[in-house]
Amino acid sequence: MTGVTLTPARAVAARMVAQDWPWARDNRAAIAAHWERRRAARPAMFNGTVLMLRRWSLADGVLDLDLFEAEFAALLAFKDWGFPDGSVLNVFAAAVPRTRDGAFLLGEMGPQTAAAGRIYFPCGTPDRSDIAPDGRVDLAASALRELREETGLTAPEGPDPGWIVVRDGGLMALLRPVQLAEDEAEVRTRIAAHLAAEAEPELSGIVAVRKAADLDPALMPGFARHYLEAVLAGTA
Repeated sequence: MTGVTLTPARAVAARMVAQDWPWARDNRAAIAAHWERRRAARPAMFNGTVLMLRRWSLADGVLDLDLFEAEFAALLAFKDWGFPDGSVLNVFAAAVPRTRDGAFLLGEMGPQTAAAGRIYFPCGTPDRSDIAPDGRVDLAASALRELREETGLTAPEGPDPGWIVVRDGGLMALLRPVQLAEDEAEVRTRIAAHLAAEAEPELSGIVAVRKAADLDPALMPGFARHYLEAVLAGTA
């Protein structure tokens, strides 16, 4: 996974800015056609407004971000076509739950989702619901909301765990460690009950990682594998 970097940050400061995305505008017709093809296979997908990254800096442990609004259809094409515009990044925050007995928990995406079958930490692209009235974007709240919505879990009270910033090409993943107070078996039972109560759960199952052999290079994205490899090797 050459080119993937992991950098700790003690805080993230994100805000909204006005931004016209020339690449999306110039490729509007191709993006619309791509969306129709993708949606034909996944009719439940919705072309809402998401937030993307225009500018970032990291100084004194604080990651500073400028985010702008874009259509999900444009983001999907941007990812599917290999991140062709180097002026912007796909940014998102992800909770990294770990059980008391040492298992990292990831979710297998459900068949109705854009990433069906892939194995991720609970996460989602930030959207308008993460924007405060003053324009600040709460990415910690975004990560913990996705954790709650996808698994039913909530992060316990405790010291701020900070972040691990993972850069992988056109992607920036902001990983938020969540140390759970229960062992894997108990947490799995809670998650199973949550998924059973959902009419259309976002996840189709839970995958535990305790050792390098548990990593699946075919289904786990590079940012998740690289982070887990580093933690399991004691280098992160």
